[in-house]
Amino acid sequence: MTAGDPPVGDGAFPEAPAGQAGRAPAIRPFLVTSGRVAGARSGLPMPVETQVVTTSAGIGVLDRLSFERYDIVALCRVPQSLAEVAAKLKLHLNVVRVLAEDLESSGQLAVYVPSTETAHDASVLRRVIDGLRAIPDSRGTLRGTD
Repeated sequence: MTAGDPPVGDGAFPEAPAGQAGRAPAIRPFLVTSGRVAGARSGLPMPVETQVVTTSAGIGVLDRLSFERYDIVALCRVPQSLAEVAAKLKLHLNVVRVLAEDLESSGQLAVYVPSTETAHDASVLRRVIDGLRAIPDSRGTLRGTD
């Protein structure tokens, strides 16, 4: 071995620390939405209690969708709120909002924004709060319940 050559032997290629093998790095939310913070809609963003459901067009193109879009369309065969979708898919709420708006504009999701009376119904608010608590933080841990 000459000066400047890499060392050969046990320490040349250190092993990954135990417990880290197989864990993929987290993808930043702005990568999923291509840097966008708003979807295709104009005006106010969808409220978290907005119900989304897959359309027949969404089912028809499901096999051509990729990653998160596929997951959202597949999950929403049964109506879900944006908060529920975010919690079940462990995605940032605003990422789900942006992608749902995109999927609505392409006809793959139908969106039902509840009336203001429904938004103030205590049982609806409780379900939204429970859904939001089920969304893990950036470290993957769930928020405590009060």
